[in-house]
Amino acid sequence: MAQFLISDVEKITGVKAHILRYWEETIPFISPQKNIGGRRTYSMRDIQLIKRLRYLIQEKKFTIEGARDRLIEEANIASNFLTDNSVDIAESISAIKELRSELIEIYNLLQKTHQG
Repeated sequence: MAQFLISDVEKITGVKAHILRYWEETIPFISPQKNIGGRRTYSMRDIQLIKRLRYLIQEKKFTIEGARDRLIEEANIASNFLTDNSVDIAESISAIKELRSELIEIYNLLQKTHQG
């Protein structure tokens, strides 16, 4: 998994290092790890969150608190979507397997009819 130093994140996102450190304290989702030397290392997920946060603050004119709340809301929506659909996905997989078995049976019957 790719890891980025704060200077790399600054270049990629256009957000200054001191702001990144502040957001790390303020926004619960941004949580860079620290390497053996104690330097922050950001994941691609962190970078995506930083870009989203920057968009909300700079483009949509959210306050930091408002942007944080929006990120939390979006995370809850995503979590609920995954939870709500996990049963549907399992049922869909089961239905697909059943349909596949029936199609194989039909195919085998057609093969027998064609040969005989």
